[in-house]
Amino acid sequence: MTVITNKKNALLILFMTAGHFLFAQIDKNATKETRNLYHNLKTISKEHILFGHQHALEYGHGWSNETNRSDVKLVTGSHPAVVGIDFSGFSGQSNDAIEKTKETLKKNVIDTYERGGITTVSWHFLNPASGGGFYWKDSVSVAAMSLIKPGGSHHEQYKEILKTIADFANSVKAKDGSLAPMIFRPYHEFDGDWFWWGKKYTSREDFIAVWQFTVSYLRDTLGVHNFIYAFSPDNRFNSEEEYLERYPGDDYVDMFGMDDYGDFGRDGKYDLEASIRKLKIISDVGIKKNKLAALTETGLESIPNATWWTETLLKVLKVEKLELAYVLVWRNDATSPTHFYAPFPGQTSAPDFIKFYEDSYTLFENDLKNVYNKKFKLK
Repeated sequence: MTVITNKKNALLILFMTAGHFLFAQIDKNATKETRNLYHNLKTISKEHILFGHQHALEYGHGWSNETNRSDVKLVTGSHPAVVGIDFSGFSGQSNDAIEKTKETLKKNVIDTYERGGITTVSWHFLNPASGGGFYWKDSVSVAAMSLIKPGGSHHEQYKEILKTIADFANSVKAKDGSLAPMIFRPYHEFDGDWFWWGKKYTSREDFIAVWQFTVSYLRDTLGVHNFIYAFSPDNRFNSEEEYLERYPGDDYVDMFGMDDYGDFGRDGKYDLEASIRKLKIISDVGIKKNKLAALTETGLESIPNATWWTETLLKVLKVEKLELAYVLVWRNDATSPTHFYAPFPGQTSAPDFIKFYEDSYTLFENDLKNVYNKKFKLK
């Protein structure tokens, strides 16, 4: 048994049996750092939650490509604990463009890892069968999941795209030679109808076949051992049975997630009871299956509610005994005056966000120390 201390001097207990952690990760050959991160995230989720922000270090409100800058750090003094990136640029472009994207993201991931932060990866996957975008309406309305699965007409092309991802995963080496772990979250919001992999355009069998192949090919064939795999529909479920309708199985998922904007104030509509009920479902599934759970995307665009952080988000996260590793809000666009989900200096919710940051329940990058180590503790 190892005791670790958080920033408010409360104690967390990490239980171990015969020298082994109790929680089941799907990659038995995962790197030491990935295994440690997985188990430490489970421990954190028992008493705390990490805060994350998509594209936090790539750009922010009115700026882009500035070293060691994030809007979250400008407000709080700390980067978010979880930084979101995206693999959207890993296909559908020239080789030169793909390589440039890989180099940019590589630095981002390694820098985050060496600072002690955590990277999560979404994948706005450009439709490989149509040459179109990731939205259904922009993908020339081609239902491609049946085409990229084993035996499909575009399966070999899909394998080449996965090789690009594997090459990147195996390139993010820190100065000490270790690979940076990443939480990989493919085919997110699959229960919606806005992406070409959505439920309306993909059978349950095809979705599961593609998911299982993706994990197996990356892990077992291409030797990617620094991924934690996250399964995250949108919020269109009201029971555990509905949530798991497209679940590919315990051997193919490390983390249960949910993307939920609709219950948190989008279009002025709040349904916090619904959000709590759904988060309880994914938390309970994670506990039952000894896996991780997280609120993988949420937020309120433009954050017009000055107390949204403490009176909405924090209250939802704390009202039940939830075990969620992190909560991530979406990006701050560099040029749009209204498309942002985290505050920046002078934004109306910034004072409340500082209260959110200071709450003992929430953790940011500055609160973490050795999250990739068995001897992990909170600062």
